[in-house]
Amino acid sequence: MSTSTPTWFITGASSGFGLAYAQYALSKGYNVVATARATEKLQSLQAEGDRRLLVAELDVTRTGAAEQAVTAAIAKFGGIDVLINNAGYAIVGALEETPETEIRALMETNFFGAMAVTRAVLPHMREKARGAIVNISSMGGQMSFAGVGAYSATKFALEGYSEALAQEVASFGIRVLIVEPGAFRTSLVSQGERFMPSHDAYREALAGVRKVMRDMDGTQAGDPLKAAAAIDIALASENMPLRLQLGDDAIDAVRQHAQRLLDDLEIWKDVGSNTRLDAGD
Repeated sequence: MSTSTPTWFITGASSGFGLAYAQYALSKGYNVVATARATEKLQSLQAEGDRRLLVAELDVTRTGAAEQAVTAAIAKFGGIDVLINNAGYAIVGALEETPETEIRALMETNFFGAMAVTRAVLPHMREKARGAIVNISSMGGQMSFAGVGAYSATKFALEGYSEALAQEVASFGIRVLIVEPGAFRTSLVSQGERFMPSHDAYREALAGVRKVMRDMDGTQAGDPLKAAAAIDIALASENMPLRLQLGDDAIDAVRQHAQRLLDDLEIWKDVGSNTRLDAGD
């Protein structure tokens, strides 16, 4: 990381996690490039940021938009130290309840959008031989649940690409951090979540999931500003992890999921090993 004032470039900064990341970075004296499709929602940051803030319009799904925003950021601050790919939303619904157009649109924002912004930032970071790419995933990027398969699919894709990216850019002094939050007090449910029309065949199976997702709004235990601080701590560490789980719920769920994988691996290892050409019957 640069020893000078760092610059954070944040997508989806108009609300929720993105807004919290921007507020936190400004409070630390960092430069902030706050981007969103609707920049009028970012005007509240102006008083906090003054000359340390650049508000830029960015629809991550629009071709060429990322390059324009990155160019503006570099022109103002001279560089980008931290890219936080946060723009995204969620869908709740079983596969048969969710039209293909909805799934493709979700993937365009959550996955392809993040890749587009990363691709726009990487040449600059390579030239400077430093930087960090922070991809905001979810505990749903490690496991999935009935009714949120489409959302988890986008996060699984993001995490898979991030693992490879970390290896591709390490020699350039660029690091990659995958963030896996649990339930945080953001506007994801009220503003960033789309509930698909219920299908009679799945009404009972998904009733609990739909209720939990709706009822959690405003009751989540996680503090987005503390999430931002945790990310900052990880970025400052010489031993930055590839993945950072945020919230006790995420930590517990990922641990349990990993243990189930290890248990299945042990139970089925003989069956799996007995597939070599020279293996006995």
